[in-house]
Amino acid sequence: MKTLTCPVNGPRPLSEFFYGGALRLMPDPSVDDALWADAVFNRAGIPGTRREWWCHIPSYTWFIAERDTATDVVTATYLFQGGAP
Repeated sequence: MKTLTCPVNGPRPLSEFFYGGALRLMPDPSVDDALWADAVFNRAGIPGTRREWWCHIPSYTWFIAERDTATDVVTATYLFQGGAP
């Protein structure tokens, strides 16, 4: 069984989690539509480590996981501390 470590609840079955997408910087709200379109629709699919949003469904704990997309290995999980990612 595949598990993921919640920073609050410890290792749990992957079925208890919801994937929330990659943690990405968003442009300033005042920039033009072309920059917003680029930020929303153009993503690099290059294998490597990336930070992702995950939610532990039973406790509704949102956190960040650092996962290598080439090997599908999670190297770290931690609570988001606020501010810019």
